[in-house]
This record gives sequence, structure tokens and C-alpha cells, in this order.
Amino acid sequence: MLLKDKIAVITGAASARGIGKAVARLFAQQGGRIAILDLDEGAAAAAAADIGPGHIGLACNVTARGDCERAAQEVIKRLGHVDILVNNAGITQPLKIMDIGPENYEAVTDVSLRGTLYMSQALIPHMRSRRSGSIVCLSSVSAQRGGGIFGGPHYSAAKAGVLGLARAMARELGPDNIRVNSLTPGLILTDITGGKLTEQMKTEILKGIPLNRLGEAQDVANSCLFLASDLSSYLTGVTLDVNGGMLIH
Repeated sequence: MLLKDKIAVITGAASARGIGKAVARLFAQQGGRIAILDLDEGAAAAAAADIGPGHIGLACNVTARGDCERAAQEVIKRLGHVDILVNNAGITQPLKIMDIGPENYEAVTDVSLRGTLYMSQALIPHMRSRRSGSIVCLSSVSAQRGGGIFGGPHYSAAKAGVLGLARAMARELGPDNIRVNSLTPGLILTDITGGKLTEQMKTEILKGIPLNRLGEAQDVANSCLFLASDLSSYLTGVTLDVNGGMLIH
């Protein structure tokens, strides 16, 4: 049990086929107790109940700092403490550069980047008080290669910002024994990609993936478990690619 007696907060984890839910399920299997945060409180509570007893689901808009602080305090009140934060919440839009309007830019960067900042800020004081913590931030291969399959340039920018923020937090929080690491998934089969990936697109994409398959949410969850657990106790500021070799650099 890699996460025995550990408490983990996972944002944006209510979607049935999403990365967050896969992370929550795996963490629970490894002995962790989970707090799922999502915009929809009912969906968050249902997702928590689905992974087993003892877990909780709370409403939280990660773009609102007050919401993040309230959710953090509620988790601490109900579960006792927090060991792990997974900043998973994010949205994408398949827009070209000249089609990105202010509302598109704000929507995408707010959830991925501002949400990562606010949720981290909400839990860092608690982690500092315990001199222990692991924060995992979900970025994307899109941030590294300059665009993905479904995300526009503003998505790439937001996810690149997540990498910079995570590295800066890792430097600042290292003396507090709080580790901060990032994951950069490639093309993962989730609800975001569901129905949009044609067979022709899949064939073309697979030509650029040495492992010759698309990723699954479980692939990302496995890597997230490594970064969240003591298996990676001497790693901070790391960016771990989970893309089947799509981006070898």
C-alpha cells in the first residue's frame, strides 16, 4: 500500500472516463483516502462514492480563490489532514490562433493555470505546518511540442505556464519538504477525445508514437502515483512525460 494513511485532494476528478477519476481510483486502491473536487458537487460526491467508502466529494471552482480555500479547510476538517494535491482540473478548446478571443483565453488559462495556483495556495500553509507534502500538476505534451491534437495555442500556453509554475514552486517549497512535480500526458483516451478521434486521425497519430498505441487514463494515473508517493521522495521540479514516446527529447 503505497498511500496507506495518506489523504489526497484531486481537482476536476468527477468525469467517469477522465484522468482525475482514474487517479482517484488508483490512489484509493493503494490505501489513500480521497477528496474529489469538481464544479458539480453531486457529480463529485457520486465519483467519491463510486471509488469506495470513506472518500468525499466537494464542489469547488478552482478559478475562485475563496472556493479553493473553503474546500481545503473542509477537507482538513473532515479527513484530518492533506498529504497530496493533484492539480488535474483543466479544459481545452480546438481553436486556431486567430480565432482565440478574450473569453476563450480566459476560460482555458483560468482553469489550468489560475486553478493550479489557487488550489496550491490553499493547501501550502497546511503542508508547511506539517513539513510534508507532494503536489502533482497536470500539464500536457502540447506545452512541449507547441500544440496538440485537440487543444489550441491558448491551451498550449496555459499548460506551459503550469510547468513553469510547478518548477518555481518546487524551488520555493523544497526547504519545507514539499515536493512539486508535473506530468505531461500525450494523447489520452478520455471524454475530451471521445467521439472526436476518427480512424484516419488515429492511424496518422500512431505513426508518431513509438509504442504504437494511444494512452489510457490508467497510464497517467500510474505515473501520478509514482510522483505522489514516497517512491519519488528525492524528486522535485521533475516533468515526467507520459506519451508513449510521442515526444522524445
